[in-house]
Amino acid sequence: MKTIALFGGTGKTGRLFLEQALEKGYHLKALVRTPAKVQIEHARLEIIQGDVLTAEDVERTIQGSDLVVSLFGHVKGSPKWLQTNGTKNIVQAMKDQQITRIISLSGGGLPYPEKDQPKLADHLIRGIMKIAVPKILNDAIQHHKVLEKSGLQWTIVRGPRLTDGPKTDNYRVGWVGVNASTKISRADLADFIVKLVEDQQYDYEMPFVSQ
Repeated sequence: MKTIALFGGTGKTGRLFLEQALEKGYHLKALVRTPAKVQIEHARLEIIQGDVLTAEDVERTIQGSDLVVSLFGHVKGSPKWLQTNGTKNIVQAMKDQQITRIISLSGGGLPYPEKDQPKLADHLIRGIMKIAVPKILNDAIQHHKVLEKSGLQWTIVRGPRLTDGPKTDNYRVGWVGVNASTKISRADLADFIVKLVEDQQYDYEMPFVSQ
């Protein structure tokens, strides 16, 4: 089974991804700042203490893995360009280690004009984000540019409002404004990301997952 280098494994979605990936039989190397937040012990889980903004920590995590799953994001007090600079470290380490595939998580506010057909409500949500959380939106856009220019096989998974509902296995994969709703459970979002470990149909795209 594949070994996954995981970033953001202590976040709400990251924890669910970690659990579900272990259930599927994958090996995981998870970089976390606070190991005590990882409440799972497993023979196929290696915890590495460190920070995604420290290149050496990222390199140690990616070494010996088959692909990268990047689920880290902003929390209170995060640096302005957290996702962009962390992704730059990941891309460089992937090239050094000759790892070619990365799955990254972002929000529905990240524009994808090639496929999205945003409706009025979508425009309003994006407009609110530009005013309320411009740091997060701008960081997401720049992290996309880093991946686009990387020469790697990348997928950026986007989601709407996340809930703590159960895993239903009943969700849609579309684009903003196309076969989409306004929410999804973190458990279902994690399920889709786990499926992408083997499914490469969304390489170089930004699918929008919703219920």
